[in-house]
Amino acid sequence: MASSLTKGDAAGQETPAPGGRTFFGHPIGLAPLFLTEMWERFSYYGMRALLVLYLISGGPDAKHGSQGGGLGMSEGDAVAIYSVYVATVYLLAMPGGWFGDRVWGPRKTVAVAAGVIMSGHLALALPGQGPFFAGLGLVALGSGLLKSNISTMVGQLYNGPQDPRRDGGFTIFYIGINIGAFAAPLTIGTVGQEVSWHLGFAMAAIGMGLGLIAFLVGTRHLNPVSSVVPTPLAAEERRMWLRRGLAWLAVAAVFYTAVTWSGHFTLNWALIPITVAGLLIPTAVLVRIKRDRDLSAAEQARVSAYIWIFVAAAVFWMIYDQGGSTMSAFAETKTADSVFGIHFPSSWFQSVNPLWVMALAPVFATMWLALARRGREPGTMQKFTAALVLIGASFFLFIVPMSMASDGTAVSPGWLVAMYGVQTMGELCLSPVGLSVTTKMAPAKYASQMMGVWFLAVTAGDCTTGLLSIAGVDMSGEGVIALEATAATLAGMAVWTYRRRVVQMMGDVH
Repeated sequence: MASSLTKGDAAGQETPAPGGRTFFGHPIGLAPLFLTEMWERFSYYGMRALLVLYLISGGPDAKHGSQGGGLGMSEGDAVAIYSVYVATVYLLAMPGGWFGDRVWGPRKTVAVAAGVIMSGHLALALPGQGPFFAGLGLVALGSGLLKSNISTMVGQLYNGPQDPRRDGGFTIFYIGINIGAFAAPLTIGTVGQEVSWHLGFAMAAIGMGLGLIAFLVGTRHLNPVSSVVPTPLAAEERRMWLRRGLAWLAVAAVFYTAVTWSGHFTLNWALIPITVAGLLIPTAVLVRIKRDRDLSAAEQARVSAYIWIFVAAAVFWMIYDQGGSTMSAFAETKTADSVFGIHFPSSWFQSVNPLWVMALAPVFATMWLALARRGREPGTMQKFTAALVLIGASFFLFIVPMSMASDGTAVSPGWLVAMYGVQTMGELCLSPVGLSVTTKMAPAKYASQMMGVWFLAVTAGDCTTGLLSIAGVDMSGEGVIALEATAATLAGMAVWTYRRRVVQMMGDVH
């Protein structure tokens, strides 16, 4: 999964005075942040496990005999909505971080974000398309507000980047992410698919509610600086942003009211602008940074190298995030739902990836350390090459069960388990490395914003999938799957071919 982990620079911030109690040897304030993130991921991945299944339920692409009561959409529309939703979550991470830095401060922003997420899941628990899309919007907005700010508060628990406990603290925090992501499909997925879709969404709201309670109860253990607005907006700036926001809101309201009253409104009127924005905004941000004349020659070169990394990551996430859409629909309609006579709902497949992460992450960490001691650890570009080849290989592998299921045969669950395993190995080559190299390559002027840029790679990848689905491309077709696999493999080969040039531009960053 695309990690929500960031490592905000806490330099110059003092660690709260030790009070005796610790959380696995770390500041006790890590406990409420761990629980908040765990329950937020529980709610997010539980809802995500149901999303595509609920959208196609009752429609032409639903599994025969499955629970009805969904929105009855085609698989293509469901994949487009899913892709746009995930893209929006990561698109809003950058303004969410800006909001914490300049308006409310991280602590208040996270508290409000959790309430917004919970409200979104409650809206999803109501029947009808109106509450459903309103709920999706609220969950995306809340997730964007929470994502960067909660990680910033983890960093604030330690005495700057050089605190020896810091990396271990983020590792514990990352474990919370995967615990929530693993448990959610097994519980929320089961209730949603087997009992009631809306009860499943309500469970996601309860999970976020528990996370909010844990956060509010534990705020006294956080660094007091988490309540401070680092660079507050001046009064004139606040009025300017308010005027701009209201102006754009008014334009959107007038436009969509006119389209609706004219009888021309379709779902694409909402989806296409978001997907286009999800491609244009990352491009505009990178161009703006690249053309900044305040950057030194070395920083300019590193930004050029980072564009390679960004594009490679976007290609990776384009395929990887289909684990919750294209692969989820395949699991529901064309994969056997029992092993050794034990039945299970298809949403359980969404627990396979976090299970693989928890199993393989220690193996990869040990492997990198062992290779580093021998001076043979692969560099950033080699790891990115491996990630792209692996994600391409997972979709080449996908072609086999797709072909087997073409005559209506339900294929073995082992195929999907293996595919998620290959994708997880690619994730472990790319995601932690990408997070680390982003912080190292960021120009000093854009040190905070560059982590948001990294998240925009997810947005760009998912928006590409969304646009293809909106255009009528069958993302579950064997030819399209083969084309995506080939594109990822070729991208990996391109990164490998130009790795020395990119490393040269990276300068002293390794």
